[in-house]
Amino acid sequence: MLYQSAQDWRKTEHKRVLVFGMSGLGKTHLSNLLRASGQWFHYSIDYRIGTRYMGEYITDNAKAHAMKVPFLRDLLMTDSIYIGSNISFNNLTPVATYLGKPGDPARGGTSMADYIERQEQFRQAEISALMDTERFIKRAQALYGYPHFICDSGGSICEWVDPDNPDDTLLRALADQTLLVWIKGSNAHTQDLIARFDKAPKPMAYQPEFLARVWAEYLSKNNLQEDDVDPDSFIRWTYARALEHRQPRYEAMADWGVTVTADEVASVKTTTDFDDVIAAALERRA
Repeated sequence: MLYQSAQDWRKTEHKRVLVFGMSGLGKTHLSNLLRASGQWFHYSIDYRIGTRYMGEYITDNAKAHAMKVPFLRDLLMTDSIYIGSNISFNNLTPVATYLGKPGDPARGGTSMADYIERQEQFRQAEISALMDTERFIKRAQALYGYPHFICDSGGSICEWVDPDNPDDTLLRALADQTLLVWIKGSNAHTQDLIARFDKAPKPMAYQPEFLARVWAEYLSKNNLQEDDVDPDSFIRWTYARALEHRQPRYEAMADWGVTVTADEVASVKTTTDFDDVIAAALERRA
């Protein structure tokens, strides 16, 4: 690991961490808090995906919808208007909207073939954005003078790695440059995440094998054809299964770094608090 002890962590002049875990447990909250201190560079994987690796897909999708409207089509064809995504650290909706949800087009769904294609685009984009971490660590120090660095990873990071393989290319690259920090939720947090998702379901990225399995199971269980599927119903049904699928993968990834609880993260109000939480996690691992 990058820091072998709490003492190593406290004395280093350049703290570098990558936080991972399910969305909604405090990764971005923590990143925003550290960034606001003026000493930490915040590298958002989802923002990098949306601006560098999927920006053209997102914009072209918006243009395709606009081209169906004669008024907008005429303006686009004469370069009279410009269409782009207004993505930000706190508004990643363009990425989620592009990913979409499979099912009935009349209810906002997309074909499974298109959905799988976009899932693969996202997989490649997320891996590329994660592999850019080293570059941004160097950039944060050389260009902007930030002494510390936090990588705010997406919830799907665990889908693209093999934590049990000590030579996993992606995990090895990340662990060599950052301290991997798993934000672990309790059973109560899990139920809260499910309740929140049920109220406002949003697109997610899934491991291809997992997606194929749950899609086939959902169609069979409900005796449905693809175009009969309510997109929101499917992703609601899938979400709890995704949490269960990801938990052991996160836990295995934690062997590459340290574990902190969502309650510990919620208690962090200052950079000193954060230092203490990470130091305690390193002490527990020792």
